[in-house]
Amino acid sequence: MSYYLGVDAGGTKTYAVITDETGHWLASGNSGPGNHQIQVEMARTNIRDAVFQALEQANLQPADIAVAWFGLAGADREADYRILRPMIQQLGFPNSQIVCDTIIAMRAGTAKPYGAVLICGTGMNAAGINKHGDMLQCGGFGYEYGDFGGGSELSVEAFRTVIRAWEGRSKATLLTDMILESLGYASVEEMFHSFLDLHKRIPSDLTKLIFDAATRGDSASIQILQKQGVELGLSARAVVERLHMQEDNFDLVLAGSVLTKGHSEFIHPYIAEAVREAAPGCQLKILTVEPVVGSILLAMEKDGIAITASIYEKLSQIVNIKGVVHNE
Repeated sequence: MSYYLGVDAGGTKTYAVITDETGHWLASGNSGPGNHQIQVEMARTNIRDAVFQALEQANLQPADIAVAWFGLAGADREADYRILRPMIQQLGFPNSQIVCDTIIAMRAGTAKPYGAVLICGTGMNAAGINKHGDMLQCGGFGYEYGDFGGGSELSVEAFRTVIRAWEGRSKATLLTDMILESLGYASVEEMFHSFLDLHKRIPSDLTKLIFDAATRGDSASIQILQKQGVELGLSARAVVERLHMQEDNFDLVLAGSVLTKGHSEFIHPYIAEAVREAAPGCQLKILTVEPVVGSILLAMEKDGIAITASIYEKLSQIVNIKGVVHNE
């Protein structure tokens, strides 16, 4: 019997899961943030804790794991891998692989070993794997480096839309009253001076108000979400074209709160339009399981196992979007 370890280390939590070659759950571990870009020693400790919780629960040693696959937030550039490779090597696995966490989210969301992914939560990112196993990431470094959107930037868009309407630079918007109530101000003028005088940061949770206003027909909010959809579509299209996937049939996996928590009519059609112009065989698919599933699948495939429908279904059942769970 062969055993596989999958790890998903992100900005808020780290999951580790061990299965056998059939996809049967054996053990899991979890700990805190595992992104080395936040703090290297914190990431090292949390990744190690989650991994060895799972190993102890399964009564296994690192040498017993056929392939250990690590999907790590912040595994973006060679500078990151110079930190991460020795960190993971110290865990003692004879065969380990590291990829950015976007890649495992993609693999978790599709039954195929290739495809693309868009992540839009606090920030945004795009990535893909083609039929030859080539991987590519596009974005994830912020507005200055070509990105647009994610919860943080959408909140800024909402805030500035209210300011512009107050100043007469754009039409009135339902966002005005909604944001004033949310932030506790009696007027836009009061809010304007308070944020300037006290050097306040615009809170990132205003994004949900954009969706609320859009469902009520607010044109300014609809335009913000349309822009987000177009920009995400362009990012996915860049991945598809650079990986030469235009003639393939594949899933574009959508992950992150902005893309998965309802109101898809305001963003998804613009993503689909941009990508299908380049790749008519692309289908949008919302991620419904934890990305750590992708780590297990990639580990198995690295070891030469063909992923059957049974394996994929079994993994999808034992690890769901609410957290790492298993069938008793």
